[in-house]
Amino acid sequence: MKNKVIAALLSVAMVATTMVGCGSSTGAAETTEDAAEEDAAATEAAEETLSADASGQTITFWHSMGGVNGEAIDTLVNKFNEENELGITVQAEYQGEYDDSINKLKSAQLGNMGADLVQIYDIGTRFMIDSGWVVPMQDLIDADGYDITQIEPNIAAYYTVDNELYSMPFNSSTPILYYNKTMFDAAGITEVPTSLPGIAEVADDLVSKGGAGEAISLGIYGWFFEQFTCKQGASYVDQGNGREAAATAVEFDTNGSALNTLTEWKALYDAGYAPNVGRGGDSGLTDFSSGKSAMTLGSTASLKQILQDVNGSFEVGTAYFPSVTAEDKGGVSIGGASLWALENGDDAKKAATWEFIKFLVSPESQAYWNAQTGYFPVTTAAYDEQVFKDNVAQYPQFQTAIDQLHDSAPEYAGALLSVFPEARSIVETEIENMLNGKQSAEEAVDKMASDINNSIEEYNLLNE
Repeated sequence: MKNKVIAALLSVAMVATTMVGCGSSTGAAETTEDAAEEDAAATEAAEETLSADASGQTITFWHSMGGVNGEAIDTLVNKFNEENELGITVQAEYQGEYDDSINKLKSAQLGNMGADLVQIYDIGTRFMIDSGWVVPMQDLIDADGYDITQIEPNIAAYYTVDNELYSMPFNSSTPILYYNKTMFDAAGITEVPTSLPGIAEVADDLVSKGGAGEAISLGIYGWFFEQFTCKQGASYVDQGNGREAAATAVEFDTNGSALNTLTEWKALYDAGYAPNVGRGGDSGLTDFSSGKSAMTLGSTASLKQILQDVNGSFEVGTAYFPSVTAEDKGGVSIGGASLWALENGDDAKKAATWEFIKFLVSPESQAYWNAQTGYFPVTTAAYDEQVFKDNVAQYPQFQTAIDQLHDSAPEYAGALLSVFPEARSIVETEIENMLNGKQSAEEAVDKMASDINNSIEEYNLLNE
């Protein structure tokens, strides 16, 4: 059972007794009046926090952006340090990959975590909510009267539980279909496939007429499996996809979505249309950028890298992430990461952290961030910035990502699961075993469900 830490905003560390989405009788006994009183107390505490003097404070920001993305982070941090009128100084510290960052946080102590603000990947959301280490972003939003409607609703939905935004979206992406338009034109294909069977229908022509060595380089990636579940409008886990309470078991086995996905995936593989190109989100990009495959799946944030690698050797097209079957009417879920304010018992630092967060999601900052990295602007007003307009004009393929995001809906926000990193690894292992002929699609689904359910059970027992 997980604590909803609202009173953590107080200078005296205190854990609220309200349970998030609890299914027990004690949780059900909470009245609407109790909840209203707690919300009021949280807002009052946050107002007290934001009234603290943030002037001259130094805060530490942990992030996981390397390379070009890290350079963009540094530029934004330097701009804030130079221009904020309160003399706040942000020290940005690269912590390695997403897993490294959250593991370092897990090894820290409450009140002595080494950071005031931390960037955590999407699949760490449920763990962060359960941890009791965070200042819920909604409390700061309410206390400051911040207009949350300026944040993209289909992005904010992922990080919202019980109508509370727990973290601030920052670098968000969705997966899309990349295709070699030059090959499609040579093959006489005028419509880009929208489903896995649709890919099979055009595959032979892409190879025989378009010159492709393979129809699609489909990386074995847990995120893609989750997206195929979303596209079917199905739940990955129980308890309202882990949003009403902590999940107790997967549902992708009982609702049939996993078997649907693996059956179509295996059909593409068996026909030679989607060979095993390895595990991970980037595993299919090399074959595509080299002109070997006619299509691939990848993050919207990969667009600039793909265009750079292709270097004009063919025309790159973009399309929506495919559904499992032509009848599916679901949407896509976001990936990437968000910003979490940590409870370190220092109101002045928390107030300074909030000022920095607002700067990072300002239209100007988000337009710059989008142009430099390819991640979505999480703030809708960023679309009005000239920097954004110029970037889309230069890279019109990115408009597909924006349209796909807007054509989805909050109900397809995706699952929350404390053991998501383990779950993704399990999914990838079993898909790989299936493709290598070690098991059937049915056996792969059963093994996925069994192993993930064991991980969920162990986690829940340790965190009762």
